[in-house]
Amino acid sequence: MSTATQATTYQPPAGMDLAQWMKSRMATRATRRYDWDALKFQADTDPKYARAQMRYVGTGATGVASDSNTVQAEHFTFSTMILPAGAEGPLHIHVDAEEVFFVLRGRVKLIAELNGETWEAEAGERDLISWPVGVYRGVINIGDEEALMCVIVGSPKPVTPTYPPNHPLFKVKR
Repeated sequence: MSTATQATTYQPPAGMDLAQWMKSRMATRATRRYDWDALKFQADTDPKYARAQMRYVGTGATGVASDSNTVQAEHFTFSTMILPAGAEGPLHIHVDAEEVFFVLRGRVKLIAELNGETWEAEAGERDLISWPVGVYRGVINIGDEEALMCVIVGSPKPVTPTYPPNHPLFKVKR
């Protein structure tokens, strides 16, 4: 049998049996909490940026340095995000990772900017956008109730995103 067709054998980390390994890779809703402080520096600039992150895999790209209550990220991060009615996730850019927004409930406006061009679309329940690397992206809850989204970033430890040079958050220190 050639190396390419041989089955790869995966093993738990040293000192763990299968049950311990699987338990370390599980994050239940009961053990999560919404973190309204992860992006508080944005809300301190303007209350419309107030939103909360609930982390499951890794810490995402919000600038949270560590969270021992998440599954360790190996290839991507995964969280949910609450956007109150009218809340805005400001335009930002990831230079190292694709980002996915999957709307679980609510209605949001998606905004992209690249080289002076702007694109907008609406997304609702079970709609998804895969943001490419290097494109400014933002989201606004255009509904009357909070919106809930899954957010996946295609890097285990993404570079902290930045904002457009003319944006109020561009010079804000975290």
